[in-house]
Amino acid sequence: MKFIALDPIRRASGTVRLPGSKSISNRVLLLAALSAGETHVKGLLDADDTRVMLDALQKLDIKIDSRNFADIKVTGSRVIPSRKKELFLGNAGTAFRPLTAVLALSGGEYRLSGVPRMHQRPIRDLVEPLRSIGARIDYVGKEGFPPLAIHPGNIRVEGHLRIRGNVSSQYLSSLLIALPLAGGGTIEVEGELISKPYVTITLNMMHKFGTDVRVSAWQSFEVPGHSYIAPKEILVEGDASSASYFLAAGAISGGPVKVIGVGRDSIQGDVRFCEVLQQMGARVEFGPDWIEVTGPAGGGSRLRAIDLDLNHIPDAAMTAAVAALFADGPSTIRNIGSWQVKETDRITAMATELRKLGATVVEGPDFLKITPPAKLKPGVAIDTYDDHRIAMCFSLVALGGVPVRINDPLCVAKTFPEYFAVLAGITK
Repeated sequence: MKFIALDPIRRASGTVRLPGSKSISNRVLLLAALSAGETHVKGLLDADDTRVMLDALQKLDIKIDSRNFADIKVTGSRVIPSRKKELFLGNAGTAFRPLTAVLALSGGEYRLSGVPRMHQRPIRDLVEPLRSIGARIDYVGKEGFPPLAIHPGNIRVEGHLRIRGNVSSQYLSSLLIALPLAGGGTIEVEGELISKPYVTITLNMMHKFGTDVRVSAWQSFEVPGHSYIAPKEILVEGDASSASYFLAAGAISGGPVKVIGVGRDSIQGDVRFCEVLQQMGARVEFGPDWIEVTGPAGGGSRLRAIDLDLNHIPDAAMTAAVAALFADGPSTIRNIGSWQVKETDRITAMATELRKLGATVVEGPDFLKITPPAKLKPGVAIDTYDDHRIAMCFSLVALGGVPVRINDPLCVAKTFPEYFAVLAGITK
């Protein structure tokens, strides 16, 4: 499918049951593979990124029964059984980064590659800390970037590992997950740690697999060296990043829109997107595993403009950028520099597509200032840059009463293959 044409949407209202969280799904799969015992994983996300992780683990000789995504069984091996393998990991950062760290400490010969965009996403800030403890990792192509060749190393953790915190939290999460394989150790973060909620997910999942990390002021992480223990059964909660599109739809059009699968008990930081919607004038109600959003005064009113630091919710911040098209003045989204190393350079891509719709956009290395147009341009073709989140967040443009075309809509298969069908189910 080259594009999907969305007709103007008058209103979004109804209930959506969310797919499983990508961030939790891939962490759980890898931790289950490194555990002693069998783990029943329920509610796993069935999408491209999780299939990449499942395929990689099976190629590494981890025993996985994946016939039914509703209940996957992983038999852990404590260590990676295969000592030689080539893995193609697409554009799945939540698979590539942690597998790099785990395989670097596994004593084998591995080659990791991906799509061209993955080979443009920096990985030096993960490779260098691993090299500092004896890992042998070579850059096959451009220095500092995948693909990688990993060789058996002489792993010794002496002193503290140091890692930069201001590029991607996935580097820290990858080291945290892998370090028990080397007998544990302490990781020191240099500079500001971005996207802390995603590190919180990692720590929470490690706890469920019997490993508690001692954290000091988000700068020091002391990781024990004992083996992971399978929790027998674990439930993956709904994806809070995916929830943002439907919650924003409720705020923009009046709603109400209710999502089931995340709520006030969620461990995901992106539930804080609800705070953004509240500041924009929407009304939000929470249950333990649900959230419901109604627009200002029940709909018909423009959202309030915002000026916010959204470093803690970089994925949902993209939804906020599109919601800014429906605000009563200029909105500024700050501290989003990590967008530049995602599936595409999201700062440039978002600015380009917002301008197509008539918005005035000022972009910087870590911010966007968005002034909405008096009226959205109809019939705009949105380029998606093979980025699932661009496709999903720009679908909300149709709520402005204009038709919009989303190019390459199948890119949503990365995390939410049924997205457009689910959106159609709550729109009129």
